[in-house]
Amino acid sequence: MTTAVDVRAAAALRRAAVRATLAPSVHNTQPWRFDLHAGALDLVADRSRQLTVLDPAGRQLTISLGCALFNARVSLAAANITARIERFPAGADGDVVARLHVEDGAAVRDVIGGYDQFLEERQTNRRRFVDERVPIDVVAALVDAAAAEEGILYPVRSEYDRLTLARLSQEAYRIQMLDAAYRAELRAWTSADSQRLDGVGAETVPQVSGEARDEIPMRDFDTSGAGGLPGDTRSSTKQCLLLLGTSGDAAAGWLRGGEALERVLLEITRHGFAVSPLTQVVEVPSVRAALRADLGIDWWPHVLLRVGRAPLAPASRRRRLVDVLNESV
Repeated sequence: MTTAVDVRAAAALRRAAVRATLAPSVHNTQPWRFDLHAGALDLVADRSRQLTVLDPAGRQLTISLGCALFNARVSLAAANITARIERFPAGADGDVVARLHVEDGAAVRDVIGGYDQFLEERQTNRRRFVDERVPIDVVAALVDAAAAEEGILYPVRSEYDRLTLARLSQEAYRIQMLDAAYRAELRAWTSADSQRLDGVGAETVPQVSGEARDEIPMRDFDTSGAGGLPGDTRSSTKQCLLLLGTSGDAAAGWLRGGEALERVLLEITRHGFAVSPLTQVVEVPSVRAALRADLGIDWWPHVLLRVGRAPLAPASRRRRLVDVLNESV
């Protein structure tokens, strides 16, 4: 017999799935499904949405799922519901990366519930940033946010490190753009079609106009020449640059890296700053290895963040809940 507690749990988990769909994902592939069953919500990898050229190992797919998991956790915490998280639960289908259980008894207040109000505000912003320094205390808060999710956030401060990032980012950009399969995959996941609910929309990317003057190149998503943002992006080594990673480089570390990434992104949003995640420097294995060696780090980098102030950019599109949620309660 279904009880009032069961109904409340199902409603909370359904809302958690809705909030999870607001997470960022590589190329806005939204590579997730959700299975809602008695007292639990499964987060499932949708391998049909994996980028086989860019992400053959599924690292960025798993990081994207980690971002969605963090949003689901935030939603439950905001509802003052205690949840138990099983990451890669034993006995589950291999594509189930996490299971969220609603726990009985008194709720324990979780501070991450405060991020719920920022889930819809968070966005990837590819505009030019204004010349304004990000305060030291804000950077410290971002470092703490990553650490709370077992992530490592490395503020790139020295001139050597900044120039190294610029050099290697440019090298990764050149290598990728010489790959016809990479360019074809990029075209498949970018679109000017306003009815499409996934992929990178033309309205969210800068025009390729020769005005970029980027020292650290942003990915060229303007595959059809319909970019809706100004081309003068000026991604610079002088801006606030933060490198996020984890101590491990396997699925468990990638998932936690995604949770850390989303917490950092929401903390950036909470402080009123804009952010551009830049991943090309860690997508080419040889360049990623050089980055670790040249920076002298013994952990695994997953994403470079450019943080600053900028006008709002258009929001990314999202698939409907009916397309990603299966309910068996």
